[in-house]
Amino acid sequence: MKLTARDLARQIASPDPKLAGVLIYGPDAMRVALKRQALVAAIIGPEGESEMRLDRLAGAELRRDGAQLRDAVKAQGFFPGPRVVLVQEASDQLADHIAQALSGWVAGDAHLVATAGVLKASSKLRKLFEGAKAAGAVAIYDDPPTRAEVDETLKTAGLSRIGAPAMADVLALSRALDPGDFRQTIEKLALYKYGDDSELTSDDILAIAPTSTEAGVDALLDAVAEGQAGQIGPMLSRLQAQGVAAVTLAIMTLRHFRTLHAISGATGGTSAGVQRLRPPVFGPRRDKLLGQAQKWGLARLERALSEIIEADLTLRSTSNAPSMAVLERMLFRLAMLAGRQ
Repeated sequence: MKLTARDLARQIASPDPKLAGVLIYGPDAMRVALKRQALVAAIIGPEGESEMRLDRLAGAELRRDGAQLRDAVKAQGFFPGPRVVLVQEASDQLADHIAQALSGWVAGDAHLVATAGVLKASSKLRKLFEGAKAAGAVAIYDDPPTRAEVDETLKTAGLSRIGAPAMADVLALSRALDPGDFRQTIEKLALYKYGDDSELTSDDILAIAPTSTEAGVDALLDAVAEGQAGQIGPMLSRLQAQGVAAVTLAIMTLRHFRTLHAISGATGGTSAGVQRLRPPVFGPRRDKLLGQAQKWGLARLERALSEIIEADLTLRSTSNAPSMAVLERMLFRLAMLAGRQ
C-alpha cells in the first residue's frame, strides 16, 4: 500500500503489529535515516537493540545471499517482544528476496524495515511494497517538518513549557536547519534547560542557536548601523589585531546591510521581513535588526549599499590605498549617514 508522511507518523506513534514491512525512500539520506530510526525505535522500544531484537542487513550482502533475509525474519529471539529486520540501501535487485520474505510472513515474525534512495514509479521494489496488503511504502521529501513533527521532537527532548514567541522561533529554526541539525539543536536546548522548570523563551533559544558571525564583528556592525561613530576606531583596531582582514569585514558589512535592506523592503512591513530571515534570528538580536531597519529606511539603505560596494571594489582592485583605511572611511561614512534624520 502507499503510505503518506502522515500515515508514517501514525505508525511511529502506534505501530501496527499486523504490518509486515515498510519501505522508506527519498533523496535525502538524513531525512530517511531519521524516519527509519524513529520507526524502528517505536516497534522494538528503547531496549530492543540491546536485547538483540534488531537485525541489520546491508543490501550488498543480500544480493549475494538472499536466504539470510528470510532466515532473519523467521528467527526467534531469546528476549520476548517484537523484532525488526532492517535492510539498508535496498534496491530493485533485492525485490525478489524481499517478496519471498513478505509472502511467508506471519504474526510473530520480525517486521521488515527497508530504506532506499530515489525510486522511480516503475521501481520493482517500490511496486512490491505499494502492492502488498500487509506492507507499505512511503516517500520522504525535502519538505520542512510539520508542526506535529516539531511538537514530537520537543516532547521527546522533554520540553513542554514553551511560550508562543519561543515556539515561533523553534518553527523558524526547523525550516532553516537540516533535520539532523535541528534535532541536535533541540537536544542541546533540552540540556541547557535541564533542571529549569521555567517557560522556554526566545532568549534561551538565542543562547544555544547556531551563530554565523563573530560577536566582535556583530558589535562593530551594530555600532555602524546605529550611528555610533566613536566606537568604530577602537573596535576596528581590536579586530585588526585578531587578524580579521579588511575584505572580510567589507563582505560582512555588505551582508549585514543587505539583511537590513531585505527587512525594510519586505512585503507586509519590517516585522514580516525579519520573520522571513534565513537563517532565522532570535531574541534581542532580532529586535536590534528590526530597529536598525526601521531607522534606516529603504532609500538610505540603498545608498549605504552603494557605499559598501564601492569600497569593496576598491579593496579588491590594484589600488595602493591602505585597505583598513579604506574600510574605516567607509564605516565612518555609514555611521554618519545613520545619524541623519
